[in-house]
Amino acid sequence: MGRAIGIDLGTTYCAVAVLDADGTPKILPNRDGEDITPSVVLFQDFGSGDEPLVGTLAKQAAPDAPLDVVQYVKRQMGDPTWRFVSSSGAHYTAEEVSAIILRRLRDDAELALGEPVSDAVITVPAYFDDARRTATRQAGAIAGLNVLRVLNEPTAAALSFGVDTAGQGNVLVYDLGGGTFDVTIMRITDGTFDVLATDGDRQLGGFDFDNRLMQFVADEIVGQGGPDLLDTPEDLANLREKIEHAKRALTTVPQTNVSITAGGRPYRVVVKRTDFELLTSDLLGRTRDLAQHVLDEAGIAWTDLDHVLLVGGSTRMPMIAQLVEGLTGRPVSRDSRPDESVALGAAVQAAIEQRDAPASSQPEIVAGIALPTVEDVTSQALGVLTVDPSDPSRKRNSVVIPRNAKIPARFSSEVRTVSDGQTRVSVTVTQGDDPDPQFAVEIGVRELPVPAYPAGAPLRLTYAYDVDQTVSVELEDLTAGRPLGTFEIERVANLDGEAVRAATERVAGLSLQ
Repeated sequence: MGRAIGIDLGTTYCAVAVLDADGTPKILPNRDGEDITPSVVLFQDFGSGDEPLVGTLAKQAAPDAPLDVVQYVKRQMGDPTWRFVSSSGAHYTAEEVSAIILRRLRDDAELALGEPVSDAVITVPAYFDDARRTATRQAGAIAGLNVLRVLNEPTAAALSFGVDTAGQGNVLVYDLGGGTFDVTIMRITDGTFDVLATDGDRQLGGFDFDNRLMQFVADEIVGQGGPDLLDTPEDLANLREKIEHAKRALTTVPQTNVSITAGGRPYRVVVKRTDFELLTSDLLGRTRDLAQHVLDEAGIAWTDLDHVLLVGGSTRMPMIAQLVEGLTGRPVSRDSRPDESVALGAAVQAAIEQRDAPASSQPEIVAGIALPTVEDVTSQALGVLTVDPSDPSRKRNSVVIPRNAKIPARFSSEVRTVSDGQTRVSVTVTQGDDPDPQFAVEIGVRELPVPAYPAGAPLRLTYAYDVDQTVSVELEDLTAGRPLGTFEIERVANLDGEAVRAATERVAGLSLQ
């Protein structure tokens, strides 16, 4: 086993890191000499099939070839209906597009290290559910990686912080990336990183802040007699690029200009930071409410925090620091590398995974390095559909493993048969806290045989979350005291084994640029 790498597979940017010989995590530059790689794929067809281009050059091509470029694919992970159709007519799942990005990251890591890389820890938003975690693991497998662990991004960022500073005490990680938001409360004590609570929104990130500014500028140009730039893919891609530059400028200056040409005519819109903050105040408020909710669940007050970490490129917006400092009454810990801290923490976790591997397979790089211990929690409640006792014609979602339970987790719940002579039980596994099934996500279903007892026969249902927050299920007959079946759920939103094998062959056969 060689050195394992840590990968931050971000919505807008990715980074790769490895633990150095002295126990310090370091970023591995890509082939272009950059520390971060845009999560963008340009599908080129030169007559012999697709030749994907990944990274900065692909991102630069977006305004000119918007229909051939894939961005923000992380938001599509776990969606079985999503497909990108390239100009060659090939159809790609979100797992395959992510695997193309991961393959490029792996290749670049091998180039930087001068040795093969096969093992990796890949980070995900803390609030990713089972389908999205499984899709991420499958993307890694399709890319040819042995995924040692799927790690929560805020946990990775705190690992990086704790290793760098030997920080102690209660830590709030406020992680606003390009496409997702997570907030986590963690207690660091003598090398142990104990996650107390986590929450988030996988549809809230810098992308959404950009969209508000895009709408504002587009409306201003229409008001100047120009076309609606949101109507065509080319204008939309060009506008998004201009808005990204404007948002970055507003982090350091109170106002900037957005200059753009459309329909052969130039337009200019003045954008003030105060306008931008007003346009996005509700988005900022959602992050505040989620942070407060996590503090309440952890039993921690703002004044009990010893450190607040701002993680993710979108936290560079001044309004973020102002919000957090106003709530805590103290300066935040400004990470000088908010785009890289998650990858650096993933590299630490990769070394932890290797430390815990059989001694014969541990690389020499891990020997003698003091590594921390991580105790994480579930980000999603795990439940089962049962008959509503107040109305037998309806079902309800009954939580078996509560959110923020320590992982690996194992919880049991008693359920009962509903009719005399019933010979089969359908176990429908859900994620979500709400008792109403329409607000829970069905992640898998399995039927198991049961003895033909009278109605109301007791059964014990046991759920287990592993460290990657993937799920296995057991059913036990309490009348006879014997097991009825143990299974891993057949996930309704993910690729099956044959689809993963086919995707692996297809991605391996692509010529990446």
